[in-house]
Amino acid sequence: MDVSKGTNQNQVEGTGENVLAKHVAFFDRNHDGIIYPWETFKGFRAIGSGLLLSTVAAFVINIGISHKTRPGRFPSLLFPIEIKNIAKVKHGSDSGVYDTEGRFVQPKFEAIFSKYARSNANALTAKELDEMLKANREPKDFAGRFGAYLEWKVCFSLCKDKNGLLQRDTIRGVYDGSIFEMMENERLSAKKSKQGGDRLIEKVNK
Repeated sequence: MDVSKGTNQNQVEGTGENVLAKHVAFFDRNHDGIIYPWETFKGFRAIGSGLLLSTVAAFVINIGISHKTRPGRFPSLLFPIEIKNIAKVKHGSDSGVYDTEGRFVQPKFEAIFSKYARSNANALTAKELDEMLKANREPKDFAGRFGAYLEWKVCFSLCKDKNGLLQRDTIRGVYDGSIFEMMENERLSAKKSKQGGDRLIEKVNK
């Protein structure tokens, strides 16, 4: 998949826009700046996730981080996620590719491959991904570990290629959210092609 490459970054912190906000914006299906559980569900379905995973993701993600994006506000039983405050949900035991303001840190992204991509310089295997997750664990950070594990495992399941590799460009696309729209468009195109083929077969059989 041909996804956009990272922009120029400094060597210490990320610069420029809040890329973490772009990462989650795909799931804001009505583009109002707020992501509700049913939008999370629809977003996961749009990129090819099954009913069970989409349902679990909607509950776990929205219930788990909604309150962090609504500082100083009364909790909502609708569990909305406010995208403008998404950087507040950044957790420990992660790769560090997002800084504390949600910006993209290029050196941290490069480190994923220089440290763990041994069988292929531009991709991760399932084993290499596990090694990265283990190396990133912070002491007693159980919530962060769980969050990182869940995020990467779902990413690998949905985005790995036919050879079981999670490609560098795909991972970059996950970070900035561009891969999600591509996955949705590919699924829609495949669906239209199948429907066209089915109609052709019906005509031939008449």
